[in-house]
Amino acid sequence: MGIPPILRTPYLENVRKIVFSDLDGTLLDPDTYSCGPAEAGVRALRELGHPLVLCSSKTRSELEFWRLQLNNSAPFIVENGGAMYIPRNYFPFAIEDAKRRGSYDVIEFGTPYAELVRDLQSASIISRCRTVGFHEMSVAQICLRTSLPVRHAEMAKKREYDEPFDILGSNAHRLLSAIRSLGKTCKQGDRFYHLTGGNDKALAVQRLTVLYARAHGDVSVIGIGNAPNDTRFLAAVQEPVIVRSPFAAAMAKLIPRSFITSSSGPAGWNEAIIQTLARPALAH
Repeated sequence: MGIPPILRTPYLENVRKIVFSDLDGTLLDPDTYSCGPAEAGVRALRELGHPLVLCSSKTRSELEFWRLQLNNSAPFIVENGGAMYIPRNYFPFAIEDAKRRGSYDVIEFGTPYAELVRDLQSASIISRCRTVGFHEMSVAQICLRTSLPVRHAEMAKKREYDEPFDILGSNAHRLLSAIRSLGKTCKQGDRFYHLTGGNDKALAVQRLTVLYARAHGDVSVIGIGNAPNDTRFLAAVQEPVIVRSPFAAAMAKLIPRSFITSSSGPAGWNEAIIQTLARPALAH
């Protein structure tokens, strides 16, 4: 199946659109993890040459799996902006502050995982608020909590810059205060809270946008997300899209120019892609 005629417009050849997209609850169904309803939009982006950059709380292992499934060769942003992985020679210039890791140039923004685990434990003790983090959960427990298949739960535990956790006790406000006092950040995702360092998705998105602009000149930047941990990066792009979720209305109040899709999950994601490709590009 080819590109819909409405998307075959001259301006698309002049300005490259970069799509930064969350995964869970947006491109992937929140319960089944299927991306089926989004396939037409994924294919349209690929055929038109507009990069789809996965930007998620998921780990490197998880994102490598999904890039393979989506036939995606673009850079990707892991663990709430902990790092971005750029395939070697993807850009026609050297990336000065990147580290070589396997077949990638990697720019790190996050705090090492071991430090995050220690600080979550400390914040729990200080606040007297009980938590349970991924470092304490078995693969079976993660499967039960998330409905992930075993293989995916194993990949989800391979964390480098972000500790997902549940709050089990009272005094949640004291816990969040203790986390801040330790110089760390707490973000709310679809299923878990996430403890990170000073990184977030917005910083990584802005850094990668600069590289795309250096390589291609004018670029138009679209962001798609559905949860509070997407708010800052959506506010930083030219075309912010909120996929319908229980958080959507509250997020929209914080993000000027955003619109909420009528559908949720990958159907809403596909709706967003078709609409944004049909609009004239906004040069960066």
